[in-house]
Amino acid sequence: MPNSLISKLVAAIGLGGLLTLGYAPFSQWWVVVGAFTAFIYLLAQNDKSNHFKLGFAFGLGWFGVGISWVHVSIADFGGLPLIGSVSLMLLLCSYLALFPATLCFLLTRYFIIQLWPLALPFMWLIMEWLRSELFTGFPWLSLGYSQLHGPLSGWLPVIGEIGVSSILVLLCSAAACWLLPNGNQNNRAAGALVIAIALISSLTLTQHSWVTPTGKTAKIAMIQGNIQQELRWVPEQDLPTMLKYKNMTAEHWDADVIIWPEAAIPRLEPAALDYLHEMDKLAVEHNSALITGIVNYNVETREAYNNLISLGLKQQPSPDEQDLTVPRGQYYYVHGNRYAKHHLLPIGEFIPFEGWLRNLAPIFDLPMSSFSRGDYQQANLQANGYFFAPAICFEIAFPNQIAANLYEHTNFIITVSNDAWFGHSHGPAQHLEIAQVRAKEFGLPVLRATNNGITAFIDHRGHIQSRLPQFEAAVLSDTIPLVQGQTPYRLLGNWPMWLMALLSFSAAVYFSRRNVKSENKI
Repeated sequence: MPNSLISKLVAAIGLGGLLTLGYAPFSQWWVVVGAFTAFIYLLAQNDKSNHFKLGFAFGLGWFGVGISWVHVSIADFGGLPLIGSVSLMLLLCSYLALFPATLCFLLTRYFIIQLWPLALPFMWLIMEWLRSELFTGFPWLSLGYSQLHGPLSGWLPVIGEIGVSSILVLLCSAAACWLLPNGNQNNRAAGALVIAIALISSLTLTQHSWVTPTGKTAKIAMIQGNIQQELRWVPEQDLPTMLKYKNMTAEHWDADVIIWPEAAIPRLEPAALDYLHEMDKLAVEHNSALITGIVNYNVETREAYNNLISLGLKQQPSPDEQDLTVPRGQYYYVHGNRYAKHHLLPIGEFIPFEGWLRNLAPIFDLPMSSFSRGDYQQANLQANGYFFAPAICFEIAFPNQIAANLYEHTNFIITVSNDAWFGHSHGPAQHLEIAQVRAKEFGLPVLRATNNGITAFIDHRGHIQSRLPQFEAAVLSDTIPLVQGQTPYRLLGNWPMWLMALLSFSAAVYFSRRNVKSENKI
């Protein structure tokens, strides 16, 4: 391989790695703009035979650095030696790098450089859709998340994160074409105009409030137990963990709703019935409700579900009912006010090719790694008169699934997680950022309860209202405003962006064919 190509591949890896600085906890949105523009410029300056390689190298840097936090869970809890964990990470990142590599190959094969800004948004949408769907999907590090604090954030409630990603690749490709030494003045002027329109319109949209507070509020408390990952499924730790959550909750029953994180109760639901009835009764006695994560295992069907269930009051009591002493709890085993996780995490919650992978290495035989899938669309959890659209762990990264579970009466989006798998890495900060984008997209407060952080209340504008520090056992209590109204993205979803991108792509195809005909005539 020529030294010049090696240096270009190294540059592509470096530019991909730089993208990580655009996401939380770094949040330098401008780095993504600069790095992606530089990559498109590098692509335009190279021979077509190298474009797949350059795209693959860019993807390796992008995902190798951006999701390096996955290695923490593989190395610390997966039971693999270093060479095995590194190999597994390389395999994952190589798979993800195939998406930008294929995109670069197709883009440069069928379109001249001047048409890239027209063709790229639609092709990028296709690439990200495939990445979000194949093998259950992994949409992490989508470019739009990096723009939460950037000048394009005004578009999030209108066309969503995926739409912002499309605008970003359009603007970066236009800027790269603008910078090319052989660029034509008309193309440069058109590119400058597109960039100016996108930025000005986004800044204008930022000033508009799509939803408004109703004047009503709810007092919510979230418990961060900070249970060490290696102790979560140790049988001897069941009772201490359950007592810890009960005791941490004791002083916060004045909240309307209390939220515990994913699988906060370490016993299977059938084995925790006495405890659940006790917490149900305590919640009722304090005119409150409790939402908690728990694993349910049906002995008859041998199906396990990663669940969120609601205890205590389902409806807010009327003034007359508040004087009654008769328990009004809602809980009984397999009661309907529950949510079963739909989007399961490969390896962590289900094992592909389970028959032969289970015994291959400890990482393929982790506790609680064989769940059944809940329905894509489910009823909201109801607690003390409020309605919660649930998402467990990385389900918050799938906006279509969230949208499918939003109803006219939905008051909040609730996402619970256990990021103890990822230690002190930047994974939990990226997870929180994704939740912030969902709040801004849908114009709803997002309540994020986790085992060891980052637990936070996010308002309907995507701003963090309050949060807890990581790796501390603590309670976060706050008053959350209820809102009314809907964002355009909640009403229309991704279709407007798909339509605009398709029209742009059609124009690129038209001009490409016309260009070929002109060359043939010559």
